[in-house]
Amino acid sequence: MGKVLIKNAKIVNENSTFESDVLLQDDLIVKIAVNISDDTAKVIDIKGKYLLPGVIDDQVHFREPGLTHKGDIASESRAAVAGGITTYMEQPNTIPQTTTIEKLEEKFEMGAKSSFANYSFLFGGTNDNLEELKRLDRNACSGVKLFLGSSTGNMLVDDEVVIEEIFRNTEMVISTHCEDEGTIKRNLAEYKEKYGDDIPIKYHPKIRSEKACYLSSSKAIELAKKTGARLHVFHLSTGKETELFRNDIPLEQKKITAEVCVHHLWFSEADYDTKGTLIKWNPAVKTAADRDQLWKALLDDRLDVIATDHAPHLFSEKENVYTKAPSGGPLVQHALTALLDKVHENVISLEKVVQKMCHNPAILFQIEKRGYIREGYFADLVVVDMNAPYEVTKANIAYKCKWSPFEGTTFKSSVTHTFVNGHLAYENGNFSTEKNAKRLTFNR
Repeated sequence: MGKVLIKNAKIVNENSTFESDVLLQDDLIVKIAVNISDDTAKVIDIKGKYLLPGVIDDQVHFREPGLTHKGDIASESRAAVAGGITTYMEQPNTIPQTTTIEKLEEKFEMGAKSSFANYSFLFGGTNDNLEELKRLDRNACSGVKLFLGSSTGNMLVDDEVVIEEIFRNTEMVISTHCEDEGTIKRNLAEYKEKYGDDIPIKYHPKIRSEKACYLSSSKAIELAKKTGARLHVFHLSTGKETELFRNDIPLEQKKITAEVCVHHLWFSEADYDTKGTLIKWNPAVKTAADRDQLWKALLDDRLDVIATDHAPHLFSEKENVYTKAPSGGPLVQHALTALLDKVHENVISLEKVVQKMCHNPAILFQIEKRGYIREGYFADLVVVDMNAPYEVTKANIAYKCKWSPFEGTTFKSSVTHTFVNGHLAYENGNFSTEKNAKRLTFNR
């Protein structure tokens, strides 16, 4: 690939913003300094724009294998790159499910062949694959995923003896989907008795309720404390759950961490009237008060990571009645620009966005040489123009499913360039056809 010299960057990194040039050689950042000159380098002048580390998304569903009518590794990683996401961790609820070491390695082969962004995959825990999980090397993949509430491609783990054994028998990060299945089933039965299958979507957060979330997440945390397991709770959706997490020690020392997703920071139950099942997620988008408390906990560092839970479905599938409309939506292309709008609104600083979307996932999963703009690190970089409005339309949606819950929204900022391991993968709406993605490695 040779050399690339990025000139006049406003670098946002490690809680500061400063002007500098950055020299890339092959897949690495080799020099960060003012007024670099190199006659052998391709020069890209980004004066007036910001240079961020590539975003690391710790929770995506790219639907390959088995569900590729909704999305696949190539299409969704390409959309991710357009949104400034250079690294992702994909979930195990595909067909077949990623619940054996053989199936995990098959996914890595798919990633090597098709991905435009750096990749790793989570190993799915089940009620009956504990022995396989014990064989899994701690550096083999990004971690273990447990569905403690059912969701798309039901992988519910509900045997409490097995769950405790999993917590006791892995050194890896255990990421959990926490919703209490019994509570949800009782709530759903109550609303089905009243409405049949065509339950008004506004009742989704009543069915997948605050109680269901809190019961499950608090139970998982107690088990982590009991066993010493390394627990990461995915996609918090309630203010009450934020009380379960701490901010009095550095992230590196935390044994129990939490993630919040873009949709729970952006939407509230008031949006069901206009967005309908397009914003049907598990766990559900809840009240504006919940959203406010999630923001508070994110900003005071009780919540550690911002992710997407990108989960595409066909628009026609989303048009079904409540009980048949799947939960989930596509988000990787627009997550960063949505957060940049919150920077404009002074809700969050640009430095904090970088901490939560770039630095912290790298720390939490102990990813090697990514998540920062540092000499010797892989050149995963994103250029953003904070003053380039961008309207989400069908014409510029890169997802295979060709819709977005943000359709019709005009964001105040745009991603203009994305580098993956030093390769310019995306520039001003144009994609490179070449791939330079790598399998993640870890420092564990």
